[in-house]
Amino acid sequence: MLIKEADDQTVAVRELELLSAGKGLEAKRAAEELRIRRAGLRGESQSAYLIDVDYAQSPNWAVIHDLRLEHGGRVAQIDHLLINRWMDVYVLETKHFHTGLKITRDGEFLRYDRFRMTYEGMPSPLAQNERHIAVLRDVMTGIDLPVRLGIRIPPSFQSFVLVSPSARVDRAKGFDSSRVIKADQLKTRIWKDMDDENTVISLLKATKIVSRETTEFVARQLAALHRPLRTSRNDGKAESQPAPATTSPVARDRSPMCRKCNGRSGAILYARSYYFKCDACGTNTPMRPTCKPGHNPRLRKSAREFFRECPECGTTTLYHRNPETRP
Repeated sequence: MLIKEADDQTVAVRELELLSAGKGLEAKRAAEELRIRRAGLRGESQSAYLIDVDYAQSPNWAVIHDLRLEHGGRVAQIDHLLINRWMDVYVLETKHFHTGLKITRDGEFLRYDRFRMTYEGMPSPLAQNERHIAVLRDVMTGIDLPVRLGIRIPPSFQSFVLVSPSARVDRAKGFDSSRVIKADQLKTRIWKDMDDENTVISLLKATKIVSRETTEFVARQLAALHRPLRTSRNDGKAESQPAPATTSPVARDRSPMCRKCNGRSGAILYARSYYFKCDACGTNTPMRPTCKPGHNPRLRKSAREFFRECPECGTTTLYHRNPETRP
């Protein structure tokens, strides 16, 4: 299922085009940025198309394109994200190369400069993706994840770097570059990884499987945390969009959210345990308030208000306020 498409970059590209049409150092920098931006967009668009063909309509997978997360002063710009019903999270970095890529035995990445007719160094996309995963891992400790037998099901993170199907990749022996693959090989590689799992791992994963609705719910929580960049016309500097304004004292990333339609209007009710009943679609969503890893927060009801209380860190936060009257 497709949860989020890539953001529209038309305005940003147009601004770079206008800047690059001028003269001086600023115009040269804008022209270089425009070239890099266009190349990146071509690569991401090609990968997104191939991913969508295989996974956008699958009930067992959730697809997110162009996800930018901010957490603890760190930023993760994730090109593509796949989540399946076993809580396997595939973090995909797309790289576009004009002519070719070389990976040395020491793990150094080199791309060919056709103008200088030589290879030049570049940051390792594998290391870059690992930094993205570190941010994503921390972000996911703060969202509602599925619970089984009172224990949160931890996500398993997988990293791949996708290059164009037509790109040439020279790989030296001695360094494992198997996570750098052609974009049209992704589905085959994912199936291979699953087939290579031993019996014990397969049995453990069978106990982790969650519903399609739960997979979608997890993915929509992540998509709701997307913080896109915007470019100021005055100085050309990029800054993140502010979080959506709200008049409610309930933080948006902590308040209940419908696992089916992502709605936030509704009431917390009780039947054996607390659940959130969505006004928009009527779906019931189990309430699993979260805090820091290893903490066990609980809900406390006071009239129409529900508070998230964490005994480990001693905090009390307003979590939700039910409407005054309900039919």
